[in-house]
Amino acid sequence: MMKHNNVLEVRDLKIEARPYGAKPIPIVKGVSFDVQQGQVVALIGESGSGKTTIALSALGYTKPGLHFSSGQVLLQGEDMEKVSNERKRQLRGENVAYLAQSAAATFNPALKIGEQVTESAVLHGAMSQDEATDRATALYKALELPDPDKIGNRYPHQVSGGQLQRLMAAMALVTKPALLVLDEPTTALDVTTQIEVLKAFKTVIQNEGSAAIYVTHDLALVAQIADHIVVLYGGEVMEQGPASQVIGNSSHKYTKRLMAAVRPTPQSGVSETSKDKNQGRTKALEVKNVTAGYGKNIDGTPQFTALHDVNLTVERGKVVGIIGESGCGKSTLARVIAGLLPAFKGEVVFDGKTLPANVSGRTRSDLQMVQFVFQMADTALNPKQRISEIIGRPLQFYRGIAGSNQREEVRKILDLVELPPEFANRFPGELSGGQKQRVNLARALASKPEVLLCDEVTSALDTIVGANVIKLLRNLRDKTGVSIVFISHDLSTVANFADEIFVLHAGKVVESGATDKVLTPPFHPYTELLVSSVPELRVGWMEETSETRESLAETWGMER
Repeated sequence: MMKHNNVLEVRDLKIEARPYGAKPIPIVKGVSFDVQQGQVVALIGESGSGKTTIALSALGYTKPGLHFSSGQVLLQGEDMEKVSNERKRQLRGENVAYLAQSAAATFNPALKIGEQVTESAVLHGAMSQDEATDRATALYKALELPDPDKIGNRYPHQVSGGQLQRLMAAMALVTKPALLVLDEPTTALDVTTQIEVLKAFKTVIQNEGSAAIYVTHDLALVAQIADHIVVLYGGEVMEQGPASQVIGNSSHKYTKRLMAAVRPTPQSGVSETSKDKNQGRTKALEVKNVTAGYGKNIDGTPQFTALHDVNLTVERGKVVGIIGESGCGKSTLARVIAGLLPAFKGEVVFDGKTLPANVSGRTRSDLQMVQFVFQMADTALNPKQRISEIIGRPLQFYRGIAGSNQREEVRKILDLVELPPEFANRFPGELSGGQKQRVNLARALASKPEVLLCDEVTSALDTIVGANVIKLLRNLRDKTGVSIVFISHDLSTVANFADEIFVLHAGKVVESGATDKVLTPPFHPYTELLVSSVPELRVGWMEETSETRESLAETWGMER
């Protein structure tokens, strides 16, 4: 019989894949843990460890091709694997909510945000439309979203990726579920927003007596929100216990490996890319006095201005890091450079030549020299094309390479991004997240560009895989001499990778310079706020530093 304070009990859970004509393959191998009311239980491990598969079992769901083999998943006393489909739908709407990693894939682009956030509560009869709207507005405020009374009237494409992630959190919380399943919910958020979202989750869980399963690969974040930690590898529990015990006195070598992969606190130091004296002698790319935004007023000015008089220089063979909060204009800047969003004012200069503002006006040579590596490889790669076709298309389009020569060149490019040649015949769906991101890079490299625009290319990857992609980018820069504009909200990664840093806030460059200069005290107040928001690997850090961060935010608010 389930104890009254346990919202969820997982008992000897086994899940397997059942390939046609072959023996079942065990995926989850006898996992057990409890989630008590008011408690956050973190499932941690690298990609493929079974975190999401186990978390989804709380909804009585398995991904296509997987099946419950044995064990129990009891949600408030009901076995989610055995209840009827009708009861399962009811429980999913009222008792358990799932918060996915990718907000972009969750929202319908054709519907307004408010309609989608409140849909579940109204559909299941938990609230009237007015009550659900009031609840949603209160959550927008708690999650520190801009213009909380009106943001529900926008469409998904009219808010930033980080804002959309917080809106997805509001969608999950609106029905006041007993259990939240949080699947990497802050992966795509900048450090300051990330901490605020974690605080909001913690407050809601404590105040409303709900509980949560928190799926993540980031131990530093786990230390701030989790009460209990379950460490997973290959579908098995390596160790579990109170957060303070697992983090402060780990007993398993795999946990220690995860802890070793935690990104260090940003600090000044020479980045590995800055050591080559033969690089950076000439300018590859310049952004001059660019103002850009979205929508158009009668006088031709943007309805919403995302960038204000931005200037940026990228030298050959150098890595320039662009950092800042969600909505500060980082991705907008990349879109302007690529010609995907024409600037209202200013110009983009490549190799001394002013590029046409709109991509449609650029020559094939212009397009070849500046390549965009998108954040989400899942949506950037055509799922119906083999990897050989995905990489082969730019080889033919830009360099005229076809036939057997193309196949040989695809093999060389796969080797460059450290993927085996047999991957050429695979489809994207057959690869892991890290492998897909490497294919995403390979496609961009196929045209032999001078500049790579990397937009949050590691944000969706676990710590270990993300570190490998950064190492790969370093090697590519060394081998090819390509310049890299590295856009990220992860200050730790930028600090250890970039030669120069540009700090953006509200569409303006508030600080720029060599990495050592920007990250050496005295900091600019906004840079100090970013640095102070990078979580440390210790329990209680978020509460201890809360006043300091709030003070810095107030200081920056006064100075801007």
